[in-house]
Amino acid sequence: MVFRNKAGQLVPKLMSFDVFGTLISVRDSSYAAFRSILNDTGGSHIDVKAFWEYWEERNITHYWEPYRRYRDICELSLAETFRHYELKGDPRLIVRYFEGFAKFRLYPDVLTTLDRLSRCYRLAVVSNIDDDLFALTPLQHEFDVVCTAERARGYKPDGTLFKYLVAHAGCGLEQILHSGQSQFTDLVGAKPLGLTVVWINRRSLMLHDRVPKPDFVLNDVASLVSLVETS
Repeated sequence: MVFRNKAGQLVPKLMSFDVFGTLISVRDSSYAAFRSILNDTGGSHIDVKAFWEYWEERNITHYWEPYRRYRDICELSLAETFRHYELKGDPRLIVRYFEGFAKFRLYPDVLTTLDRLSRCYRLAVVSNIDDDLFALTPLQHEFDVVCTAERARGYKPDGTLFKYLVAHAGCGLEQILHSGQSQFTDLVGAKPLGLTVVWINRRSLMLHDRVPKPDFVLNDVASLVSLVETS
């Protein structure tokens, strides 16, 4: 657990963040790309949100396997999602998702929160992504440590990416506070290593019974300010 001061507030040295779903509204930002894919493959009758969630579940399954690029995982998962929905389509259509990265939307509380926290703490991002795709996003805040799957040669669920974070944090594991939205990558990947984790539960989901419990649950990243010592 991260050290607390006399007032009971957490005092980490490094605060790390998941990107997609925590800082960037990836679902709402990418539904248009997936609707266009469905429209071009005879799947306009399919619920795009259900299609997206199945595709993301396949991504997470492949994160556990030997490393391959995020781009390649997304394409493979799209092929599997086409088969699941009995659609005939070229999985290379996933490029429409990648083309939308520059227009992805940050949650409204992100920039002001990061700016405030950066006055007192070192900040890091921990993302299951390729470097070039991360660079396309509108997240232009300067981070002290950038941890991507490409750099770590592995993803979050099995701990590879979090081990990379710990190795490059410049402080002890007990001085890191990680915030993320995914039960099945952030919580499953970080908690077994002993990291202190804040579950950013923007969608008010129930915690799955096979997922390790987070240390804290918040509805947004703005609430982190009151959780840590910022004076």
